[in-house]
Amino acid sequence: MLSRFKIFFAHLVGSLVVGLVASVLVFWVWYPSPLHLALGVTSIFLFILVVDVTLGPFLTLVICKPGKRTLKMDLMLIVLIQLSALFYGLWTVSQGRPAWLVFNVDRFDVVQVVDIDARRESEALPEYRAPGWFGPKWIAALGPEDIERRNEILFEAVQGGSDIAQRPELYRSLAASNKQIRARAQSLDSLSQYNDPVVVADILAAWPQATGWLPLMARSQSMVVLLSDNNARVLAIVPLSPWL
Repeated sequence: MLSRFKIFFAHLVGSLVVGLVASVLVFWVWYPSPLHLALGVTSIFLFILVVDVTLGPFLTLVICKPGKRTLKMDLMLIVLIQLSALFYGLWTVSQGRPAWLVFNVDRFDVVQVVDIDARRESEALPEYRAPGWFGPKWIAALGPEDIERRNEILFEAVQGGSDIAQRPELYRSLAASNKQIRARAQSLDSLSQYNDPVVVADILAAWPQATGWLPLMARSQSMVVLLSDNNARVLAIVPLSPWL
């Protein structure tokens, strides 16, 4: 017969394995580095994970009495509650995941699932009507040619509503804004105005292909998008500040 400590240890190991899988999903798929920092999800998810992984095994240790008639039922209930809490936490985190990395006039915006304006979703191209589950995609948002529609969006954005970056009906491939990206790209030398020159040099040494950069607007921490091929291609997101 298994002792309570063996059952506790087995439950703890199982919880750690599930927690590891959940961490890979969040930090490698939904919020690839350094977006987990840009969106401030790290501390929130780790808190959820630590509480969930430790609380279940602890409850098992408390209620586990080998030979107890309802032991299996009690353990199943604990596991069910534990998994339900984890899935709820994952669902909450998934709704804040970055869906699109949108070029918007002179910068890139991180658009999270919860920020997408779906009122005109049916007008969007098929590939932009629903966010994917395997990481964000790079796209561009083009302002409407109709002046009344443009003014309507501007008015909403000024009042805290959706800007063009949150509207799927305005999404196009990143190549559609290639000229604008090149025109708006900033020189690598200017990064040292906003960051420690030593840190800038270390990061650029890891990305020798970089030829320019643009700001990346995010909820918790703005960062820098490095460009390559004469500023025609997105190279990487790096944890540098795009302004003072």
